[in-house]
Amino acid sequence: MISKRIIPCLDVRAGKLTKGIKFQGNVDIGDPVEAARQYYEQGADEIVFYDITASSDKRDIMIDVVRRVAETIFIPFSVGGGIRSLDDMRRVIGAGAEKVSVNSAAVLEPGIITQGARAFGSQCVVLGMDVKKVAVSRQTPSGYEIVIEGGRRYTGIDALTWAQKAERLGAGEICLNSIDADGTKDGYEIALTALVSEAVRIPVIASGGAGTPQHLADVLTRGRADAALIASMVHYRTYTISEIKKYLSCRNIQTRLLW
Repeated sequence: MISKRIIPCLDVRAGKLTKGIKFQGNVDIGDPVEAARQYYEQGADEIVFYDITASSDKRDIMIDVVRRVAETIFIPFSVGGGIRSLDDMRRVIGAGAEKVSVNSAAVLEPGIITQGARAFGSQCVVLGMDVKKVAVSRQTPSGYEIVIEGGRRYTGIDALTWAQKAERLGAGEICLNSIDADGTKDGYEIALTALVSEAVRIPVIASGGAGTPQHLADVLTRGRADAALIASMVHYRTYTISEIKKYLSCRNIQTRLLW
């Protein structure tokens, strides 16, 4: 059985670790480099770093922060936000990241997925999907729409269709974030996660809504996710990663254990 991965998410704004609810009301809560070190020591399987305003501000990612995080941890490290070209991918990987996450840029120019996969391998290219629940229509038959630029721009693109297309283009993994659940701590969007997980062959990381270890158990089983992204529940020290993994282990959900 393949172990499920637990992945802390570092949303970074102006060099500070930040957290909001449904992509709004963000407040600064700490230093991303120190947080990455703590989560690495607690047993995180990977770390995800998002420069959350790089795309909307039309600027490059903060490569100095990426480099400092990469120097602090010794586990896979994925970086997203402001990556718009193959050269941007090369800079991020050169700074120490194992994976690059493309979101807005991939919607606007899907060829970047294929370019990245050819240059660095599909395993290095993560498709970030920010998804909002909408009315079922001819345009969005799944009832979920892709939103880009940090939740600011609706695209009219059906989430399920986009996930399948990105897989064909060469994406090696999907990080699936529910805007409706983001930061609420009320649980992941199980229906959305299961829908996408069953429709693609590449790994799916569930994101948005984690508040308790049971929420992770639900999305890793009923949602069929391969990994779960967490933020508030560890940022605010409600749980440690080792506590979460012990909880999952007691429910026969296999993770990489370090105690």
